Amino acid sequence: MPALPTHPAPATEIVTKTRVACDGGEGALGHPRVWLSLPEEGWIDCGYCDKRYILEGTEAAKGAGTAA
Repeated sequence: MPALPTHPAPATEIVTKTRVACDGGEGALGHPRVWLSLPEEGWIDCGYCDKRYILEGTEAAKGAGTAA
C-alpha cells in the first residue's frame, strides 16, 4: 500500500466516510465544491487546495500520527 506523501498538507482532516466534499473553506479563498472518493490507501489530497483527507481506522491514519 502506498504510504502518505512526505510533503506536508496545509490541512488534514480525519473522516469516517469514503466520500467527502471539499470547498476550500470559507470566504474568497475557497474553491468550487468537489466530491472526493477515498481510495483503498485511505487518504486523498484535494486537487484545488491540497487539504488531505484520511479515513479513520486505516494504516494511513496511524501513519499520520493521529488517534484513529
